[in-house]
Amino acid sequence: MKRLTFRFATSALALYAGASFVAGAEAAPFVMPQYSDPVVNVSADCYAVGQEVAAQKGGTLAKASQATRGGQPVCVIVVLVPGKEGERPRRAEIVVPQG
Repeated sequence: MKRLTFRFATSALALYAGASFVAGAEAAPFVMPQYSDPVVNVSADCYAVGQEVAAQKGGTLAKASQATRGGQPVCVIVVLVPGKEGERPRRAEIVVPQG
């Protein structure tokens, strides 16, 4: 009987401690820290530049990617320009400085 009372008391103490911990955790507000975004999505910028270049050339944007040429960041744009007199579209690769 003593052993059963001891287990009951231990269980009740553990349950009380757990409940008070959970209650305390629910009462504390969760605040998300505010950070400035140090990561710039370069591929999205190159894609926007690619769309402008494709519109200027009268073609369709096929690919826009970021690369480094001569130590400088650039956007490599691939545009499909319609061929003359029903020919296949021509592939034009244009390198634009990033920024």
